[in-house]
Amino acid sequence: MAAYLELYRSGKLRERVDAAVSLLESCSVCPRSCGVNRLAGDVGKCRTPREAMVSSYGLHFGEEAPLVGRYGSGTIFFTNCNLRCLFCQNYSISQLGEGQKVSNEELAYMMLSLQARGCHNINLVSPTHVVPQILEALELAVESGLHLPLVYNSGGYDSVETLRILDGIVDIYMPDMKYDDEETARELSGIENYPEINKAAIKEVHRQTGDLEINEEGVAQRGLLVRHLVLPHGLAGTKGIVNFLSKEISRNTYVNIMAQYHPCHQAFQISSLGRRISSAEFREASSLAQEAGLSRLDEVHPVEILRIRSE
Repeated sequence: MAAYLELYRSGKLRERVDAAVSLLESCSVCPRSCGVNRLAGDVGKCRTPREAMVSSYGLHFGEEAPLVGRYGSGTIFFTNCNLRCLFCQNYSISQLGEGQKVSNEELAYMMLSLQARGCHNINLVSPTHVVPQILEALELAVESGLHLPLVYNSGGYDSVETLRILDGIVDIYMPDMKYDDEETARELSGIENYPEINKAAIKEVHRQTGDLEINEEGVAQRGLLVRHLVLPHGLAGTKGIVNFLSKEISRNTYVNIMAQYHPCHQAFQISSLGRRISSAEFREASSLAQEAGLSRLDEVHPVEILRIRSE
């Protein structure tokens, strides 16, 4: 049973919706805390007004195995982002604003449509800046029979205050851990204090849901799944991140060490980002995770295995 159903039945989901929407008036939905009045249609760093924007939605079979299962993950790709990653592979959505405004009713319909198509979960991609809108739509969707687990699939730059509103609503958290160095985060993603904010967010979501729980069919039901994209020249700070997860979260943390980095968007502005990672760099990142005591490591996609072996 999805976590939010209990809150809905008790009448407390409405309280969470109201709390989230109140953050829009002087926006503090994410750690940027722009302070603009999004209720009045103003926009801040995320360039998103009162309405959420969606690029696409549908069944996705390219996510981590516990999310995909047999029937796929029901993904909703939200337009815009609170990060400015120079190497973003979805930059047309996150940076260029590809997508359309949607009403709460339309967003609720997307959730219900995905459920009707048989997916295992509702996977909210880049949800950080539209949490209030998601909750408004969720309430409508639950009234019409939504019951699937929610996946909060974020860049990891999330406000603990906002995450606490989601306690008991989100079943599976899948945040990125992008960097272990503040200066690198500032240069590559245009944000301040990423490591500090990211680690606080990871602690909060693990407090809420614990380690990833997978049923007998291999499908995730609840818990934390961390993504870490390996960057060239060790820019992602893998050692610090895996040691943090092992020592301050759990050695049982499910981690996807990702090998698919390739230069994209504005990556060529930074010379150190101008190539794909080498097989040696990926092996080193995987070894660091294992040495830290992390044993639940997601397998590399077969295409990536072939690619790095050929280098």
